[in-house]
Amino acid sequence: MISPANERELLAVADQLISQCEGSIYCTEKKSAATAAELNELRDAIRAGHDPLGAHFIRLRPRAVRRVHGAVYTPPPIIEAMIEWAICESGAPPARIVDPGTGSGRFLQAAARAFPDAQLVGAEIDPIALTLLQATASAAGFADRLTVHAADYRALRLPPIDGRTLFIGNPPYVRHHQISDEAKAWFGEAAARLGFRASKLAGSHVHFFLHTREIAKRGDFGTFVTSSEWMDVNYGSVLRKLLADGLGGTALHLLHAEAQPFEGAMTTGVITCFRVGNRAEKFAIRTVRALKDIKPLADGKALSWDIVEATTRWSSLTRPTKQKPLGVIELGELFRVHRGQVTGMNAVWIAGGEAGDLPSRFLFPAITRAREIFSLNGALEKLHYLRRVVDLPIDLDEMTAAERRNVDLFLKWAMHKGAHESYVARHRQAWWSVRLREPPPILCTYMARRAPAFVRNVAGARYLNIAHGLYPRQPMTDDELSAVLHYLRETVVVASGRTYAGGLVKFEPGEVERLHIPAPTMLSPTMFA
Repeated sequence: MISPANERELLAVADQLISQCEGSIYCTEKKSAATAAELNELRDAIRAGHDPLGAHFIRLRPRAVRRVHGAVYTPPPIIEAMIEWAICESGAPPARIVDPGTGSGRFLQAAARAFPDAQLVGAEIDPIALTLLQATASAAGFADRLTVHAADYRALRLPPIDGRTLFIGNPPYVRHHQISDEAKAWFGEAAARLGFRASKLAGSHVHFFLHTREIAKRGDFGTFVTSSEWMDVNYGSVLRKLLADGLGGTALHLLHAEAQPFEGAMTTGVITCFRVGNRAEKFAIRTVRALKDIKPLADGKALSWDIVEATTRWSSLTRPTKQKPLGVIELGELFRVHRGQVTGMNAVWIAGGEAGDLPSRFLFPAITRAREIFSLNGALEKLHYLRRVVDLPIDLDEMTAAERRNVDLFLKWAMHKGAHESYVARHRQAWWSVRLREPPPILCTYMARRAPAFVRNVAGARYLNIAHGLYPRQPMTDDELSAVLHYLRETVVVASGRTYAGGLVKFEPGEVERLHIPAPTMLSPTMFA
């Protein structure tokens, strides 16, 4: 089969498929990108339900470039399971099928085969992906019932239709840093119209769920596969409330990272099923560790909505409830765990040359990179190698005249860099005051492609948001702290956290607090010696 060497050649192949399938003559003055035999092979593969064009696209376009638009393609077993769920849903087949981020058309192609009478609607902002979709539609024979919107799904409006609409797909995941202020404003207003509060930290996939609720009518149904992050984080609360109220959540199927729910991305995913305006009496939740076990999506542990709505971290609902063995407690019974402070602009607040004249009492040695913890052998005993973080008091009038002059010069430079305009700075009591946390006795890393590292913070370093601080709820002796540290260093593994894009494993503060450890009376600093 043809293997294009670049995107331009891939587009030429797609144009050939569209032209030939529509009966027009491909321009012979241009050098053909594919021979007749190669085109026939492509058509046969498409008609058999494969996505050769999308596969070439993934190979040609670097993952980092696709990630900017949230373009992460879905493996066929997941698509098949979601389509089968839609087929088995009670009621009449859908009159219309909507994919909020079509890519090369994998979901619409499968839906076209499953529902031969349904109208098909796709939204996509990438012009190359749209051309690939149109080529696939032409070759597979569903172009006559396909409507393509070359625009953001959040702007999509659906005309009335006699029958149900199925919403299905893999909404693009773009982090909030790359979402425009206009889109964030829309998100807040749309949530308010439905009676919810929305966070500006939400990723685009949560936006797409919300817009689905806006344009869907009672009786419509759907299933989306997304990153599972929203199940636990604060910004995901609006989606969790939507599923409980209006969107009509019926089931969640948590896909472990080893199942590779997204091609080329080592991350934990979740398939969400819903019936708009018709909340099921029970909410089914299930964990899937391998794609071969994904079917059927009707399976799952049925939970009452009272339990689901009372739970803030939904991933905990997927874990089997185990009674702690005698003598075992959760780490949170001994420690409060806090993530380090966010500066809002590290290039300003991590001290460089411009901070050289600031009073030393405002420059705090701090952990600013995870490797500063990973490189240690259990204890942080010196501060000299750490970078300093500028942490000014809220009340600048407490300084001497000489100190204030130097601080004012630094803040003038910081404003020139835009430090006062960052999202974090605008939401602080004073934009210039980072408010670092007090040094904790134990530090641990927050996110890496390995299990977290734990160290005793003997030197008293502060820390930014690449680390967590463990603070005892009651005073503890050095021996007790050392015993806890030794146990954590020897027993905590990657599986205790959550896996995100690129194989990164996050340990949120709550997950660290839920780690099981022996009761203090059973711990010894030398138990692993």
